[in-house]
Amino acid sequence: MTEHFTMDAPQPRLLDETKQGVIGSPLDRPDGPQKVSGTAGYTADHPAAEDTAHGALVRATIARGTVRNIDRDAVIGLGGVIDVITDPRMIRNPAQGMAGAAPVQPGDVVHYHGQPIALVVAETFEAARDAAQRLSVEYETEDAAATPDGTTDIEVGDPKIAGDFEAAWASSDVKLDRTYSTPSHVSAAMEPHAAIAEWIDDRVEVRSSLQMLRFNKQELADALGIDPKRVRILSPFVGGGFGSKLGLGPEAVAAAIASEKLLRPVRVVMTRQNEFDLVLRRSETVQRVRLGATKGGRIKAISHDDRVSNLDGEAFSEPVSQASQFLYEADGLSFTQTIARTAATPAGSVRAPGEAVGMVAFESAIDELSDTLGMDPLELRLRNLPDTHPMDGRLYSSRRLADCLKDGAERFGWRKRWKAGSRCEGEWLIGMGMASAARSNTLVKSAARVRLNGNRAIVETDMTDIGTGSYTILTQIAAEMLGLPTECVEVRLGDSDLPGASGSGGSFGASSAGSATFLAAKKIRAEIARRLGCYEGGMSLHDGRVRGDNYEADLSELVTDELVGEAEIEGGKTSESHFSSGFGSHFAEVAVNRWTGEVRVRRMLGVMSMGRILNEKTARSQAIGGIIWGIGTALTEEMQSDARDGHVVTRDLANYHVPSHADVPGDLQVVFLEERDDWANPIQTKGIGELGISGAGAAVINAISHASGHRVYNFPALPDRVISSFGL
Repeated sequence: MTEHFTMDAPQPRLLDETKQGVIGSPLDRPDGPQKVSGTAGYTADHPAAEDTAHGALVRATIARGTVRNIDRDAVIGLGGVIDVITDPRMIRNPAQGMAGAAPVQPGDVVHYHGQPIALVVAETFEAARDAAQRLSVEYETEDAAATPDGTTDIEVGDPKIAGDFEAAWASSDVKLDRTYSTPSHVSAAMEPHAAIAEWIDDRVEVRSSLQMLRFNKQELADALGIDPKRVRILSPFVGGGFGSKLGLGPEAVAAAIASEKLLRPVRVVMTRQNEFDLVLRRSETVQRVRLGATKGGRIKAISHDDRVSNLDGEAFSEPVSQASQFLYEADGLSFTQTIARTAATPAGSVRAPGEAVGMVAFESAIDELSDTLGMDPLELRLRNLPDTHPMDGRLYSSRRLADCLKDGAERFGWRKRWKAGSRCEGEWLIGMGMASAARSNTLVKSAARVRLNGNRAIVETDMTDIGTGSYTILTQIAAEMLGLPTECVEVRLGDSDLPGASGSGGSFGASSAGSATFLAAKKIRAEIARRLGCYEGGMSLHDGRVRGDNYEADLSELVTDELVGEAEIEGGKTSESHFSSGFGSHFAEVAVNRWTGEVRVRRMLGVMSMGRILNEKTARSQAIGGIIWGIGTALTEEMQSDARDGHVVTRDLANYHVPSHADVPGDLQVVFLEERDDWANPIQTKGIGELGISGAGAAVINAISHASGHRVYNFPALPDRVISSFGL
């Protein structure tokens, strides 16, 4: 029987009292040997049946219109080509995260350049790819705007307001009004989207690279028009996602349809170019930030308005001002979002949606306000931290932002900071910058099952591991709760037939799936205590031994049959009364070439409070990865499209520049401050994966300004933009 738990009250810190001592330790990944040996079961590498066919997606070459004819006969005769499949059930783009229903199924209508319109199936991948490129398609085209500036289809959202912004703005002694822009970004995960589909009797089994199987199962069933019970999705290993694999993709639906028609397994793997063309991107943004303050540095007015874009029918919009609404207090706050509907690759969640681009602009504006006031940027931030959520008055569940700012400043040597534009080493201008970090924390409905046989345990949940370490931390939680060495715990993930978890996304996976695992193991602990005949709180479990009431035994002596605990958790009243978020600070030192505008990041530091750290090693890896992405946001990453038809120009990693080793400083440090969030979940954790990116880019941008004495407002800060800011 599944125990259902709702987070309605702060929870005791049981993991501080257990005896195994593996929580928080830098445990190596139990799945690591499989990954480095090449035996991990990634989708496209999975050994398939000998009769597996290969599919290649055919993509539209117009921005808007209708497919009138596909010349199937011209390619069917090519060697190895089996069929050209079109089907009204095919989807135009991946589902948005947690949709739980099929995306738009457009039939013959084309909504953007690159939209999948057919699938060529052949005996080999090469034959399928060749035929897909040769396929002749006739269209009836329509006029459509591929850029936000060219469209008249504009939706202005209702403003989010607290206090009286206009009055606060009017009465401010010092005012800052700046406009910033960020380009589109792509996830570009190392493993491309892929799927292998096979019908077994009346049930379809799909191996696919996906992040949220509980939702993906519903999405595939809806797309195919079948009962979800007839769908099984397997995704034991995912080679990166960053939001791009939250929702079911066109490759999985196309593979399932083709397999159903051909009565054989079908494999569909996207090319790297497909990843740019038809996988959800991060929207470009235009952001206007207005800040009003007293001469003494008290912020009175905050406004952060933005314009983003997306395709018709997509409900998602980049939550640009998400963190701006709770970082600092003011007498009046106002936030308005405008959505431009364009005929371009649709937008969706990319790592740290909202904060990743919103905080680059907002924290740059905060920094410029401090310059205008003649105040230290650290002091301005510390002076304006709110006691409660500025928009709704909720208490913070736990918040160590001030500690992160002060600790980071001390470690980084902030007191030695020099006057802007005054330090030069040869042709290099040297500067230091900082920014706050924030990423809201969420608990998502999640279930897990734990089985205990003697002194060995198995954890079962459809949770995924996208490289973040789900296998590792669930192993640690079960081992800690049951008093077992970690090698006595097996974790089974990525199978939609297992209890449904939150999935990996939004930095809520570890907290949600981890809490479900904790509760399931807690049920087993209670049964062990009952069998021992002692009070659960007076029992200790360590290294397979159980102790209580002056009795000690080997766990295998007490558990001679299988004990099963299954639990499900979801958010409750604590999220209504308290606001949970991770907080931190970023510090950066850069060198800016005064002649070329080249920027080199020399050192960076992130100090973060993320609730309980479950695994110090994987947490640090996630934080460092986020900071590196912040460097990319500040300096290199820019997705470019042709304004005429929206086709993506930067379609691979040779033209879309993610940071390389040379772009990342060797001196990159992360510090975790001790914290527990009793109001967040039973294991007192917060999200980690996206806090590292939030604000990191702003620290780099602010360091550039300090080095040169000039500011860049259009990101990334490419050399030509840096030079232009000099006004030479």
